Amino acid sequence: MEPLGSEVQRELRRFGPEGAIAEVVAAWPAAVGPQIARNAWPARIGRDGTVHVHTTDSVWAFELTHQAAAIAARLGVARLRFAAGPLPEADPEESPAAAAPVVHATPEDRAQAASITSGVTDDELRERIERAVALSLSRARYDRRV
Repeated sequence: MEPLGSEVQRELRRFGPEGAIAEVVAAWPAAVGPQIARNAWPARIGRDGTVHVHTTDSVWAFELTHQAAAIAARLGVARLRFAAGPLPEADPEESPAAAAPVVHATPEDRAQAASITSGVTDDELRERIERAVALSLSRARYDRRV
């Protein structure tokens, strides 16, 4: 069995610049970095060779428009156009939530949380707030280490 990659690329080139989207998509994460890649993704290539990129919202489109020349140079394309639009589904294994470690409150965090919430008179409410405060203290300590 022979790899089909070169054959597929040859066939895609028959469609002109529009056929190069696979190459742009493959190069995109390295050209823009993980944060931009999570919020913007190449959608199509126009007949004039402009790469149209969908963003999560118009704020990202606006900000990336200011970086368009530098990103285009890294991608090796002539022009980029950014607009809010649908992005591909994120891989759950690569999502920030999947990568975030489980944080547990230490006895010190729980003691500090108990001290902070001691003025709450409702027992159930105080316990819930205390748990939230303890986990927040633990998370804050973890985030500072990173």
